[in-house]
Amino acid sequence: MSDFTNGFWSWYVGVISLLSILACALLLWVAGKATVTAHPGQPDDNTTGHVWDGDLREYNNPLPRWWMWLFIITVVFSLAYLVIFPGLGSFKGVLNWTTEGEHKQDVTQLQSDVAPLYAAFSTQSVETLAQDPRALAVGERLFINNCAQCHASDGAGSKGFPNLTNANAAWLGERSAAHIVQTVTNGRTGMMPPLAAAVGGEAELSELAHYVLSLSASPHNEIKAFSGKKLFAACAACHGVDGKGNKALGAPNLTDQYWLHGWGEAAIVSMIKSGKTNVMPAQAPKLSAQQIQVVAAYVLNLSKNSFAAPAATGTATTKP
Repeated sequence: MSDFTNGFWSWYVGVISLLSILACALLLWVAGKATVTAHPGQPDDNTTGHVWDGDLREYNNPLPRWWMWLFIITVVFSLAYLVIFPGLGSFKGVLNWTTEGEHKQDVTQLQSDVAPLYAAFSTQSVETLAQDPRALAVGERLFINNCAQCHASDGAGSKGFPNLTNANAAWLGERSAAHIVQTVTNGRTGMMPPLAAAVGGEAELSELAHYVLSLSASPHNEIKAFSGKKLFAACAACHGVDGKGNKALGAPNLTDQYWLHGWGEAAIVSMIKSGKTNVMPAQAPKLSAQQIQVVAAYVLNLSKNSFAAPAATGTATTKP
């Protein structure tokens, strides 16, 4: 890739750009000066000598003046554009214009336009905003633009992406406005290390998986679960001896029936073998503190929509 970042390519782009414009100007000049010489035995009547259907002749008439001037204006405009704006390799143009600068200017203007709206929200708590229809309408739009890619437009998430509408499931963190604001602001990284080496072979992995299933009263093999109980010591440091998780570490509660990365022996064995790292990116670089407050209010409102927990017979719902 370093070959594409040295000075040669800047010169290459600049020279090609200029040669292309000059070639157009040269073509225009040559076409305007070209004349047709009559062939021997043909009348000198300003035709090219091409005849179709016996009497249709091609004339060598010059381009209309307005068309000629349009070409000239185009060439002049192209040269002026390359002087004003970037287009000649690394030359930035006399205006020093960049797409990044244009974007920053648009963002600044937008923030200035919406500042009065967010000023009214900034004096209220997240819990209060969660009851304000206007704040929720703004929060919904911010959520769709910045969060829906992972959590879906309705906040229901999908496999591997937490369901934010689930009020019944145990959250990986504290169920509070402060926790939501902190998570949206700084992001969050959840990691489970691979533990196959600490557990054993395929038989031991299967036994441990059935013990994990037994913690939530999910369908399991009781004999395997009994044998897998002693193997759970490798997991207890994060999930607790009773399997109820650790909110400080973000370790899931294994005693409920909500599964973020899939349910069943195969899914659990795969998780133990390979581990998992989930990352929620920090939104502070994109959203202001007031916008994050409104988004948090919208998420807090979403979590009030409860529904019955499904039986653990397949893909289960997720934990926020």
